[in-house]
Formats: sequence, C-alpha cells, structure tokens
Amino acid sequence: MSKHKTKKKSKKKDKAKSQEYGVDTSQDSGDEQSAAGRHASEYRTEWDQRPGDLLRVREGFVLSEVDPDATPGFSAGKVAGQEALAAGVKPLAELQERLYAESRTGQNRSVLLVLQAMDSAGKGGILRHVVGRVDPQGVQATAFKKPTPEELQHDFLWRVEKALPDAGMIGVFDRSHYEDVLIGRVRQLAAPEEIERRYGAIKDFEEDVVASETTIIKVMLHISSGEQKSRLTERVERVDKYWKYNPADVDERMLWPAYQDAFQVALTRTSTADAPWFVVPANHKWYARLAVQALLIDALDELDPRWPAPHFDVDVERARLAAS
Repeated sequence: MSKHKTKKKSKKKDKAKSQEYGVDTSQDSGDEQSAAGRHASEYRTEWDQRPGDLLRVREGFVLSEVDPDATPGFSAGKVAGQEALAAGVKPLAELQERLYAESRTGQNRSVLLVLQAMDSAGKGGILRHVVGRVDPQGVQATAFKKPTPEELQHDFLWRVEKALPDAGMIGVFDRSHYEDVLIGRVRQLAAPEEIERRYGAIKDFEEDVVASETTIIKVMLHISSGEQKSRLTERVERVDKYWKYNPADVDERMLWPAYQDAFQVALTRTSTADAPWFVVPANHKWYARLAVQALLIDALDELDPRWPAPHFDVDVERARLAAS
C-alpha cells in the first residue's frame, strides 16, 4: 500500500495570517525571514483580493454564474498579469525545493494539483508555464487516459491511488478520478447508482489522502463554448497545431450542456473543507496560469516547508574542507 493508507492525522493548526494578502512571518524576522517568504509577499501585492477566497466552490455555488472572461482578484490586466506570473516563479520554485528537501529527512508532506476542464481549456499550458518552471525532480505528472483493460478490472480509484505523489513532491493530475463522474455520467458509461456511489467514494478517498499529509488543490479551468470553438478552430487550421487536434473533441463538444451539468454536480458534491474545488475562469490563458500559480504558492506557504538542519558539524566540515 502507498503512504496514503496511513492512519489519519490530526487537523493542521491554523496559521496566524495577516489581514492583508501577505505571508506569515511569525517564525522569521528581519534577515531571518526566508527569501521565498519575501518574494511571495511581493508577488501577492499584485492581487486585489486573495484568489483562493474568490475562486473556491462554496455552498450555493452555481457554475453557470461564473463568467469565463472574468479575472477575479486581478484587475491590472494582461501585461501586469504576465509580469506577476514571471515574478511568482522564484517563490514557487523555492517553496517546492524546500518541500522536496525536507522530505529527504523524513517529512511525509506533498501537494496534489488536480486539473479538470473541457478540451482545450489550458491544462497543458498550466503544466508548461506554471508547474514546468520548478525543478522537475520534484514533480510527478500523470495524464489519465481511457482506462486500460487491467484498470477496468479494478475499482475506478485503483489507478489513481497508484499515481499519488510521493513525499516531498508536487503531483499533477491532467484529468483524474473525476472523469469517472463526468464522462462516465454524460456518456452513461456506468449505471446511475454506480455514478452516485462514486461521489461518496471520492470524498472518502480524498479525506484519506489529506490525512496522510497530501494537500489537495482541485482546479476546474472554466472556458466558454465560444472560446473552446475558437481554440479548436486554431488547431485544425494551423500546421503546428494539428497534433493537438482530436476529432473526438468535437463529439464531446456537442454534449456541452450535459458536461456543464455534470461539472455542477461534481463540484458541489465533492468540494470539502480539506479538498476544495477552485473554479478558475480560463478564457484568458494568462489569468488561468496566474491563478493556479497563486493557489500553489498559497498551499505551499501554508505548509511552510523548512530547509533541513545540517546532520553534521558545520564548523568541523568547514575546517576540513579548508584544509583539503
């Protein structure tokens, strides 16, 4: 069994956060404050409001009321957004490295980013422009495709558990177990009672994953039907985009209303306190990337990974090196 079948841990203690959109410096001060903390603080000042608060799925959420063209919490525009995305690379990369480093000394924590969306919504762009900017040795990315014959012989969560991130890693699911209550529901690939069972199974599964010290960030990239049509049209008209085009995407597009209904149910049935959903308007690629980067920075900052203490006498080793 993986580490995710361990005994449930107690709830994390809430960190004392500033009323402003900044970082917690209660354990660091002056020159002792981490470089990542300083950079994260500077980066966050670009936001009007905390994106996680604005994008989180809460009671009463209605997907159809979310404007895919909106840029919640960031009013400065595309150029400023691109600059903020570049500014966020350094704090995200250092926080990720600290998470990876602490796992080498026995810490068990990890982060899982789940990306769900209609075709062409920008999942690949998130992987390249956000997650792809950190050290690749600290990332585990899994793209879930049509289940194999072996996978179909097991419960739908079997292949998902196998792909969960190891300690110290940022895991990314390009699609996920939610396909089994999205396409599974729309295409009627399972009986209604089985689809109903899966919502509860997902919640129980994610509760166990969080209890085993994996922070889950679930993101739906929300684009409009018109924007999807424009992106798919570009793929079929440009030689360098042909490889991205899949005729089956048009088949799924024809079922757009049914997929929106399926997303509505999945989002509201499985967004929990410990494994919330965030719906990110994604008609503007720069905003979607910036928002997901901010969610990752926030999650890692909440974990506050620390550089491991030396397991050797620093002064002795300095002397030995100087004399070598």
